[in-house]
Amino acid sequence: MSSIGATTPGLVCAHHHLYSVLARGMPAPPRTARTFPEILELVWWRVDRALDLEMVRWGTMLGALEALEAGTTAIVDHHSSPGAVDGSLDVIAQACAEVGVRVLCCYEVTDRNGADGAKAGLAENERFLRSGGRGLVGAHAAFTLSDETLDAVCGLAVDLGVGVHVHVAEDPVDAAAGARWAGRADERWILAHAVHLERALPGTVVHNPRSNLNNAVGYGRPARFDRVALGTDGIGADMLEEFRLAFALARAHDVATSPESVWSWLAAGAELVPEARDDRVTWSYEPMEPWHLAYSTGVRPRRVEVGGETVLDEQGPTRVDAAEIRARAAEQAARLHARLDV
Repeated sequence: MSSIGATTPGLVCAHHHLYSVLARGMPAPPRTARTFPEILELVWWRVDRALDLEMVRWGTMLGALEALEAGTTAIVDHHSSPGAVDGSLDVIAQACAEVGVRVLCCYEVTDRNGADGAKAGLAENERFLRSGGRGLVGAHAAFTLSDETLDAVCGLAVDLGVGVHVHVAEDPVDAAAGARWAGRADERWILAHAVHLERALPGTVVHNPRSNLNNAVGYGRPARFDRVALGTDGIGADMLEEFRLAFALARAHDVATSPESVWSWLAAGAELVPEARDDRVTWSYEPMEPWHLAYSTGVRPRRVEVGGETVLDEQGPTRVDAAEIRARAAEQAARLHARLDV
């Protein structure tokens, strides 16, 4: 048996799109995307529209499995499947529970699929939360929301006593987001990206360094905000890797940045899912402290306990068959990719 090292609480991915795992290896878009809006239109909105509930289930299973294998025991997910809205949040919550990962769910409300699409998104958030599901009200970004829909999102969140999980000023196309959300956001809100946010808003800003680099939207200077957590925006859930990249980016802009300050962003995810503090991850390395981890690659969990149950040990996940999940997810990815060409 391999030697094992230090133990920490479970890690939290504060902004994820679990279905994104199925997009890996997808066919090239009809033309090369050269701007952020084109990336959305030619890649992600095509993926969203092609999803059905079977794809959502197995994409979530694989995303949750990969999170567990990285020591991430809690995920704050942001979902969109306009062709399969009803019940989609139940599918995500059930799949995560099956693997043994905690999840906060929301459905992305937007006007890009018409008024009926926006109403369906609002209804799915309301149905899931009123039935006892755990999560927030989801919204895509202010530039895809009419004033009426924006009001409906905020009103539903107030009625349900939850926050809103929303993309904010990820790109200059959404630069007006701060003004539109001002006076509406509160401390329960999750503000993903905030790269071009020109004002402070209540809530937690979630920094997604790899995604922001991948989409060439700029560096959001997260240190300027009071409450910051780390997410991946759908590029897996390896939060130690995201921490290292966030630290390297911060150092590129300010060489005096300490790993402790960036580690505080990772630790802040537990403010969103407090139970993760009671989870236990035993790692292949010690000491598990920022100055070591900022420069140490290949650190992996040897055992993960969620709610007192061992859900991953040195042989792999204990609740599910990892090989089956990967095989079924590959089948669903192939189905998804075929639909993109239709």
